[in-house]
Amino acid sequence: MNNRPFSSQTSIIHSHGIDGKTGAVSTPVHHTTTFHQQDFDKYGPYDYTRSGNPTRQTLEEIIAELEGGIKGFAFASGMAAISTSFLLLSSGDHVVVSEEVYGGTYRMITEVLTKFGIEYSFVNMQDLNEVACAIKSNTKVIYMETPSNPLLNITDIEGVVKLAKANHCLTFLDNTFMTPLLQRPLCLGVDVVLHSATKFLAGHSDVLAGLAVTGNEEIARKLTFLQNSFGAVLGVQDCWLLLRGLKTLHVRLKESSESAYKIARFLESRNEVEEVFYPGLRSHLGHEIQVRQAEGPGAVLSFRLRSEEDVRQFIKTVKIPVFAVSLGAVESILSYPCRMSHSSMPKKEREKRGITDGLLRLSVGLENTEDLINDIEQGLLKIKSNSQKDVINL
Repeated sequence: MNNRPFSSQTSIIHSHGIDGKTGAVSTPVHHTTTFHQQDFDKYGPYDYTRSGNPTRQTLEEIIAELEGGIKGFAFASGMAAISTSFLLLSSGDHVVVSEEVYGGTYRMITEVLTKFGIEYSFVNMQDLNEVACAIKSNTKVIYMETPSNPLLNITDIEGVVKLAKANHCLTFLDNTFMTPLLQRPLCLGVDVVLHSATKFLAGHSDVLAGLAVTGNEEIARKLTFLQNSFGAVLGVQDCWLLLRGLKTLHVRLKESSESAYKIARFLESRNEVEEVFYPGLRSHLGHEIQVRQAEGPGAVLSFRLRSEEDVRQFIKTVKIPVFAVSLGAVESILSYPCRMSHSSMPKKEREKRGITDGLLRLSVGLENTEDLINDIEQGLLKIKSNSQKDVINL
């Protein structure tokens, strides 16, 4: 008899199980806010949907299993998951944060946590020495985002975890770009893993959701209390949509990642492109670490054009990618970080992090790879044509 555990690919499909009452192969959607109790001396497993719902519980159990944790939590958005996790901190605490994080996380740390007396330090988390030097006596959390948004910088997860444990700090990690199929931070010692499930996990640009997972019993107990107290839980219909999206995560991520690698290689060959950021490329500074700690480079890449004007010409010319915020969908999404995901970050801070006016981020979808490359090439040729005209006019 084969007693080996199923792979993540198989677990995603079958962890939902079959409904014991009806035999339904799709998780029932429990559209109810309250639950009848047989006895006021002893309540049943559910009483009020904010505190727990069978549909949401199914989702939370599945993400915990996929991440290798003991408890999962479903929230109304990625920022709700991040914000609720930060409620583990208290006034006077200090958090060390990767200097290149999602703009919403930056805003939460700099403009909200500070109102509650929580201090912060942004560091280049590619440099473990810089991380070590930033840790203070009141540091309680080290917050990682790897690959980072939008420059795809890589943090040595195990290296940061060792520093955190030596200084009695917790570690949080935003795993949105990788998903548990490509990277399992809890297995590397991280305390809390966070996701904007809006992205790859749901995968269809139709669900706003956030997830958190922990492998620590004490943290699980505290997050359970905070989730119920703060109340930013995910609605049951969105839980069901996210469960459905998860079933195709493996094939979507595999196809998109393969296309992303080919597109990154193509962009590397173009003179119109100053720099390509993708951990699947050997030229990427974090490539070796990524190979060691993850199962692949993912489906998001960024590239730098010379100027804002080049960006304008490029986005006017390309036809396939949606020009929008967000990522991780079946359609390719082209984003302009300095005006979109990181617009809440002051210009000086953006430029210090390399988020310049020429930077574009591409989340590769499921379109034909050659169609995407040809479309991108047309955008680059338009830039080249305009540059030649400018030279002639001079």
